Amino acid sequence: MRAIKSLVHGCVAVSVFLLTACQSTGDKLKVDPKKSAQVRTQMAAEYLRTGDIDAAKRELDEALKKDSTDSTTYMMMAVLLQQEGSPVNVAKAEGYFKKAIALDRADPQIRNNYGFYLYQTGHFQDAIKELQIAASTLGYTQRALAFETLGKTYQKLGDIVSAEQSYQSAVKVNPNADFAYQALADIAYQKAQYPNALALYQNYVRVVGMNNQTNVALWLGIRIAHANGDNITQQVLANQLRAKYPDSQEYQNYLQQQYNTEAVWK
Repeated sequence: MRAIKSLVHGCVAVSVFLLTACQSTGDKLKVDPKKSAQVRTQMAAEYLRTGDIDAAKRELDEALKKDSTDSTTYMMMAVLLQQEGSPVNVAKAEGYFKKAIALDRADPQIRNNYGFYLYQTGHFQDAIKELQIAASTLGYTQRALAFETLGKTYQKLGDIVSAEQSYQSAVKVNPNADFAYQALADIAYQKAQYPNALALYQNYVRVVGMNNQTNVALWLGIRIAHANGDNITQQVLANQLRAKYPDSQEYQNYLQQQYNTEAVWK
């Protein structure tokens, strides 16, 4: 969901100028189908950002009636169907992504969104191709997100070396790429590189804040602290995990470590 929200935000950024440009030309919209469609697509992006999928769908339907050649409208429709999440609509989304790419093959936002879609639907090799295009497009504002998803995709394929390289690229592009720091810390921990894992985890905390960690990150921090012999930090993070995520699998994993001396800190 975090990734979808980021991609939707990117879609809003791509077209936000349209609404401003057209506010002073309301009369022209009546006779200019392209501008009218662009404004409706912008409105749909705002609706989608706030979770009003039905209103967004109505706006996009009207936009396509007015202009069937706008790649952004097709992309937004695909993102909408993907976000709605039902199997039928998720399957439909691919056709809209392909239409958007056919209309504008060079748009990195479309490639990034399509790559994330392919990742979510388990088409990992195809996802890599799309995400590499987005991530290599200099000047594209969401390159770091593309690199993060690329890293996740490589991990799904068991290619940890390429995953690590992708996450490293993400933090080079954006020093505040929190998920990339978390993923790199986890990879370092799995390699038993505990001081490095700690440094990367601390970068993650720097970005998100000590009190804003996910259950997954807290469990990672607990294990890193344990591996480095830092019992105080381990207990502080365990208390936070218990307080914020008492029903999580991560907290159950922590409890298992406490009551089973043979359990492995994985």
